[in-house]
Amino acid sequence: MAINTNQTLNLLRTTVRGEFKNAFASANANSVYKKLVTEIPSSTKSNTYGWLSKFPQLHKWVGDRVVKDMSESSYQIMNEKYEATLGVPREDIEDDNLAQYSTIARSMGEEANDFLDREVAKLINQGFENTCYDGQHFFDDEHPVYSNADGTGEATLVSNIYKKTENDNGTPWFLLSLNKELKPFIVQNRTGMEMDAITEHQNETVFMKDQYLYGIRYRGNRGYGLWQQAVASKAELNAESFEAALTQMMSFKRDGGDPMGITPTALLVPPSLRSAAKKVIDRLTLENGEGNINYKAVEIIVDPWLA
Repeated sequence: MAINTNQTLNLLRTTVRGEFKNAFASANANSVYKKLVTEIPSSTKSNTYGWLSKFPQLHKWVGDRVVKDMSESSYQIMNEKYEATLGVPREDIEDDNLAQYSTIARSMGEEANDFLDREVAKLINQGFENTCYDGQHFFDDEHPVYSNADGTGEATLVSNIYKKTENDNGTPWFLLSLNKELKPFIVQNRTGMEMDAITEHQNETVFMKDQYLYGIRYRGNRGYGLWQQAVASKAELNAESFEAALTQMMSFKRDGGDPMGITPTALLVPPSLRSAAKKVIDRLTLENGEGNINYKAVEIIVDPWLA
């Protein structure tokens, strides 16, 4: 029988942390959410994104600089705290039954990445109900765009939802512009994914429950960037609706009336719309023999977490 010495506990701690870190890094490198978000570091309990609606446009410099103030209705993302904890029975260490915890630690690393994939997919699905920087739902029919470049004047209400009919109620799909520094969705990180351990014999949990604890800790949150970089639709996904959504996005204008120059780069769909998306984007020729003008127009991203 092995004795659970400090050397054994340190070995287990190092192994679990290392396997967790490597598994998370491997999964994270191939995650879906990283294609869709800008990751922004946070050093306080929240970040404020008032500049989203008021970032100034370059113009000819005549006289003094023209200063644009941040929006009074600032968009704020509060950091939240998350955890997942694994209890290791003390007997497993006494009996050298440690090999299984390498597998469990790798699974915890994968779960840490899956959590971010799930949460970003949830953020996108909830864009019809959650608000963004202008106070409207992220996917909404009434985003205000003002007649003057300084955000004053008459407001025109603009939609980033493509509707073929007012009663569209199919599975949502999303046309996205992902080629800018700021993407349409934000992951705000106060900390990274951390693995902590409690293995001291005199710790109350160890003493009372006879188990060591290994836990994931993460602080951060998710939110929305520019609504102009995303068009959602519950209409049937076909060539007609895709082309209409594409034109809708490319027609968006900034305050003052200048085009924003946004170009869609990705079609985001759940697995149930994969075939429909490939019919629109991946066919070189159509059923009637004509060339497909939408062939490879954007990247198809199938997100299993949207299901």
